[in-house]
Amino acid sequence: MELISFGYLFALIFSIIGTSLIDRKHGLALFVSPIATIVAVSVGVAVFLAWDLLGIGLGIFFIGPAEHVSGILIAPELPLEELFFLILLSYSTLVVYRLAEKRLR
Repeated sequence: MELISFGYLFALIFSIIGTSLIDRKHGLALFVSPIATIVAVSVGVAVFLAWDLLGIGLGIFFIGPAEHVSGILIAPELPLEELFFLILLSYSTLVVYRLAEKRLR
């Protein structure tokens, strides 16, 4: 029986939670304007998912050997962890942008 590893997924979730704590502390995005934040993050995730699917379709992106991923796929060659990575990427980019904008005012 093969053991499923969720280490990378847990690290991504931990990072999303950490980003949300920074967001909340500084009043940047989700806790100030939840609908706009969800829309912005969703659009970012959708664009990157489209990019991933195009790359997968062209044979450029594929899953290599990795011991820290679950092996759960949401599409061929698209691991569950990629969705959480894209959420983290989009959300943290928004938080950093809003923090910079706030500090520069």
